[in-house]
Amino acid sequence: MGSDHGSPPPRSRPDTAAGGTPSTDWPTPDPRLAHNEPVNDRTAPHAQPSSQPLDASPLTPLLTPEGRALLDDVRDTDPARELAVATRLRREHPAELVSAALGQARLRQRAAAKFGAEDAGRMFFTPNGVEQSTRASVAEYRAERLKELGVTSVADLCCGIGGDAIALARAGIRVLAVDRDPLTAAAARANADALGLAALIEVREADVTEVDTAGYDAVFVDPARRGGRGRIFDPEAYSPPLSWAIEAARGAPLAAALKVAPGIPHEAVPDDAEAEWISDGGDVKEAVLWFGARRAAAPARSSPEPGPEPGPGAVRATLLPGPRTLLSRGLPDPAVRPPGRYLYEPDGAVIRAHLVAEVAQDLDGGLIDATIAYITADEHRPTPYATAYEITDRLPFNVKKLKALLRERQVGILTVKKRGSAVEPEELRRKALPKPNGPASVTVFLTRVAGAPTMLLGHPVR
Repeated sequence: MGSDHGSPPPRSRPDTAAGGTPSTDWPTPDPRLAHNEPVNDRTAPHAQPSSQPLDASPLTPLLTPEGRALLDDVRDTDPARELAVATRLRREHPAELVSAALGQARLRQRAAAKFGAEDAGRMFFTPNGVEQSTRASVAEYRAERLKELGVTSVADLCCGIGGDAIALARAGIRVLAVDRDPLTAAAARANADALGLAALIEVREADVTEVDTAGYDAVFVDPARRGGRGRIFDPEAYSPPLSWAIEAARGAPLAAALKVAPGIPHEAVPDDAEAEWISDGGDVKEAVLWFGARRAAAPARSSPEPGPEPGPGAVRATLLPGPRTLLSRGLPDPAVRPPGRYLYEPDGAVIRAHLVAEVAQDLDGGLIDATIAYITADEHRPTPYATAYEITDRLPFNVKKLKALLRERQVGILTVKKRGSAVEPEELRRKALPKPNGPASVTVFLTRVAGAPTMLLGHPVR
């Protein structure tokens, strides 16, 4: 990711990450194709499932032999050459089919980052499906946790295009995948077939609140968290509402997992749930509320000290790849101390899970400010839960002094990070380093130390 754009205090409610803009590559009858529509407001126009017949959808022609051959033909089409390719193909194929194939090719190219090029090249997507589906690495991790619990069958409610169902099936788990939207359910069914998992995945087009899950060991619910106006921050405005999902989870015979936004307030987590925040490659992806997870295999601890086991009331941060899992030990906020030789930037999942204190204890460190999630220490200790920087300079915030120092140090590459500062990183970079001064590189942290605006300069510990 780029420069930090502000961070919450170590144990305060974090802001929710900014979302992207839905693509218009594929015309959709509804803005929320990847998930169920709201089930608590039947009167709203956007609450109705798509009435478009499946044989009129953009997906159906692509499942024909002609459509599949065309998809193979346009697989690697450069967006800059789309017009020329479309003109050529329309001489032999219907214009609507060519348009659908090129749109699907664009979606597959975008989906490769989440699903890998091999799977994405065989799957079928909707714009919202690409945007909202779970990254394959995260889905695989969750499927393995369920498998460790002894789960052999899962009701996947609000399945979208089937990303989680695919991971579950590959773990050997039988899946009922449910989505209310006809096109989304059709995409999930096509994906199960394309990846050779149709024997393990049953796709059902239905309202999840009306589906009987009694015959399944576990329930996985991924409520829709986007509406016509963008992201939804109130869990009770999810579709279905979080309260409904929690009750469905509590009724599961063996276990349940509820995928929620990583910005969910900690006070919204039920007492009988375990809360887990997951990052992948340093980017926070989601939070999951686990029910019945006490029997899951205990994760590797960051410290040999005894602490809470997985189960009701536990809090954990999990970092992928790995996985590396840090469990809460119920520690108080770390002490504030002057900056030492090293600065540690905790992983976003650690911050979201309010586990900065656990990392600080393991590092024998403290905070540079009571409201800033930067840890400082005098000695370097390797940890998977934070990135370490060696600090070389501490300055009060002053652009002219920074510019002079960068010139003196012959700095040509400047990385700007910030927490607790209103200054925009790009603005500072433009003013402090208008042109390269030499081959050196430096990282500057715009932050507060004991309440005072401060610049800390250093470099990553290799």
